[in-house]
Amino acid sequence: MSFEVKGWCPGALRPMASGDGLVLRIRARNGRLEPWQAQAIADLSWSHGNGMMDLTSRANLQLRGLDARGHGKATAALARLGLLDDSPEAEARRNVILSPFAPLGGAAWQAAETIARAMTAPDAPPVPGKFGFAVDADPPVLAGTPADIRLRPQGPGWLVLPDGGDWALPARNAGQAAARAVELARWFTQGGVRDGRGRMRDHLCHAPDPAPGATPLPPSLLCKYPCDSATGTAGADPAGPGPAPNGWLLGFAFGQITARQLAEAAALGPLRLTPWRALLIEGASRPHIGGAILDPGDPLLRIHACTGAPGCPQALANVRALARSLAPRLAPGQSLHVSGCAKGCAYQGAASVTLVATGPDRFDLIRNGRPRDPAGLTGLAPDRIPPLLR
Repeated sequence: MSFEVKGWCPGALRPMASGDGLVLRIRARNGRLEPWQAQAIADLSWSHGNGMMDLTSRANLQLRGLDARGHGKATAALARLGLLDDSPEAEARRNVILSPFAPLGGAAWQAAETIARAMTAPDAPPVPGKFGFAVDADPPVLAGTPADIRLRPQGPGWLVLPDGGDWALPARNAGQAAARAVELARWFTQGGVRDGRGRMRDHLCHAPDPAPGATPLPPSLLCKYPCDSATGTAGADPAGPGPAPNGWLLGFAFGQITARQLAEAAALGPLRLTPWRALLIEGASRPHIGGAILDPGDPLLRIHACTGAPGCPQALANVRALARSLAPRLAPGQSLHVSGCAKGCAYQGAASVTLVATGPDRFDLIRNGRPRDPAGLTGLAPDRIPPLLR
């Protein structure tokens, strides 16, 4: 199978063409939207997009179905909302995920803001487009979230952890942790970037020497996922739908949210975007949003499925329709990834069962693996798949 690896993510200033039009990604500051901002985004989706949006694994929100004229109007509106960067390059570097449970204005919040300012400054380290940071709070919840550099509180101080490493940079406080995270990103660019691409995990697989000032991690804190392994398995999210320390989490199948759902959520309070295909409504108590998932045991939460055809030009099948039909067949704790091609955009980890489309009605099946792993069964028609899940 052939597919194109773009090596970058869409932004607001640099959208990505897809089968249903332009995809515009909004990177809200620290993943938080005021109600008036969220309502305005819903209006943009209605008026200039197709009314469908994506909650991404990087805690961003994507508008879909825009044309060139709609994109221009949307970016002008986002600038008025305070949600636009000065340049596509600055926007791409401001890739910081903050724990949705981090207190507003607290230490983790300030650390994430410090990193964002540093990474959009003129002298920011020239990291690749997909390079990112994750800033955790206490208790930590972002261990399985894709990131190249992680910050987490540890005792009275903080640790700055490179993804895939067995060492960390210690810090006395969140401010020093943010500064050291930016220093670590700069150290990475001195040898970890090739042809404009690169990830920390791959770099550490081939870089024997840690960054200056590093200290070995104790066994209890060693990176869970060593080189060449999956970045976790697709099971239930670490924070499923339900009450949260600062509000209520709502789940959405495949991370897809409509403009109407976003507007209804915005009417209830400020919103936090999460990396778990969920939306947190601050201060809410069991909100009722039509089509949202309230049950943490819903099998749809254990399914990863990309946009698929016809929304993605590289997808070979309508994978979300198949995923929905298979959801009732999943065993408790079993996870499923249905990918429109071997690129596996929806999830890079290993699932209990992974299905990769090879044609409009043909799929390869991989057990306990990822889309690019060898398939155990090939050329399966959709009606042959249900009995094979278990």
